[in-house]
Amino acid sequence: MSEACAEIVQRADPERFAALMAAPVADRPALAVLYAFNAEVARAPWASKEPMIAEMRLQWWRDAVEAAAAGGGQPHEVMTPLGNMIRDKGLPVEALDGMVAARQWDVWREPHADAAALWRYLEETGGALLWLAAKALGAPDRAEPAARSLGAAQALANYLRAVPQLETLGRIPLVDGTPAGVAALAREGLARLDTVRGPIPRGAALAAFLTRPVLAFAAQEPARVADGSLDLSEFTRRKRLLWQSLTGRF
Repeated sequence: MSEACAEIVQRADPERFAALMAAPVADRPALAVLYAFNAEVARAPWASKEPMIAEMRLQWWRDAVEAAAAGGGQPHEVMTPLGNMIRDKGLPVEALDGMVAARQWDVWREPHADAAALWRYLEETGGALLWLAAKALGAPDRAEPAARSLGAAQALANYLRAVPQLETLGRIPLVDGTPAGVAALAREGLARLDTVRGPIPRGAALAAFLTRPVLAFAAQEPARVADGSLDLSEFTRRKRLLWQSLTGRF
């Protein structure tokens, strides 16, 4: 496993790092690279207060994906191993590019046009990431819809926990931020989670270990989203990760 990629994930995304370390040892190198790529791309729009500079940072990542897929580009701690994975494991470049393109919403202050637009954002970020992780671990193409649904539900759980911070940064994260609207959105996430069927490798699915309890919490007590009290206890986090690693259920 690339130490550089693992360190990026540990620093930027502790929950995915915990899932990474709970995954089978053979799965960790590929997951570390993808999770590091996701962390760097997610950080790029927020690295500058100037929207045009943030856009330039995202464009750098799009260009880097294209170059890595072609076997070119400068040596880079994330893109070099990712380029190898694109070629060796047949990772879809359009999914990687879409992950970067979707982050343009983070640059600007316009709200999502509607609920469908919000779900597209979740599907193109978290949904694509989980599908890429599953693909890298050998999942067949028929697993893509299930992997994307699981990843989008996971992205929603993370997004709801980030609502207060997004609002502080001047964004309008929710189409309907009323308690009823939040509860309905969380229930839709749970419904999508319940439809997930397919051969998703356990190592890839582990990243969603908190998805169900967070969405259930938001559906039952939607006011916690606005006040930022949707996080779970450390005991619950550890218990969920252990349970999913043993059962494969999410």
